[in-house]
Amino acid sequence: MKHNTHFRTIVISDVHLGTSGSKAKEVTDFLKYYSCQKLILNGDIIDGWQLRRGSEWKKKHTAFWRAVLKAMDKHNTRVIYLRGNHDDFLDQIMPLRLGKFFSIRKDYVLTSGDKRFYITHGDVFDTINTRMKWLAHLGDMGYRFLLWFNRFYNTYRAWRGLPYYSLSQKIKHRVKQAVRYISDFEEKLTELANARNCDGVICGHIHHPAIRPVGAFVYMNSGDWVESLSALVEDHDGHWNLLYYSTELEKAGSMPALHHA
Repeated sequence: MKHNTHFRTIVISDVHLGTSGSKAKEVTDFLKYYSCQKLILNGDIIDGWQLRRGSEWKKKHTAFWRAVLKAMDKHNTRVIYLRGNHDDFLDQIMPLRLGKFFSIRKDYVLTSGDKRFYITHGDVFDTINTRMKWLAHLGDMGYRFLLWFNRFYNTYRAWRGLPYYSLSQKIKHRVKQAVRYISDFEEKLTELANARNCDGVICGHIHHPAIRPVGAFVYMNSGDWVESLSALVEDHDGHWNLLYYSTELEKAGSMPALHHA
């Protein structure tokens, strides 16, 4: 049975355009294959931190925005770009509306079926980013090192005929402090959703895709386009799923299947 390629809503985050680790080609192919009525770019789409350090903007990064503009033109897709910590340069211009279909905002409330979801990048509760920004940049440098090392490690694995392995994801899943941070992160954001009279929260920031209940609320994280290559999608009946990009399925001539939560 043919799977759906047109959705009511698609949420992507943490593309980090302007960095060597960004899977810009993959996310562009994703947006060319899947269409939607509403596209929510939930923060860290452009990595202003790395660009300020001299990172190179490439043609594939521009191609992403061409795909977004084409979706607006071809499908009348409404695009909502929410500010993240790495694209904090947007603070200087938001809120901003460009025509009928494009807006830049701090956060957003989405009605989905009979539920309301508060959408935010998620860095609002990251005390490292808000109180000790210099330490956040050091952490960012360590993360970039892991991604750099991971490329060399996976070149070796490919030579041995082994599948891709995300070292940084593995570390985050095993370090107790990281596990505790993710749990606290989920709880704090659902508390914020409650304060906004919403039934759940949709976020990004921690590069950890998820759909799960937290108490009486629904917590959803769209993941990222550096490691997970994932997006949240809402069908026209108000059902949400995580959708993963797969290079194996791409080579076979089709895009990835839905991963049901």
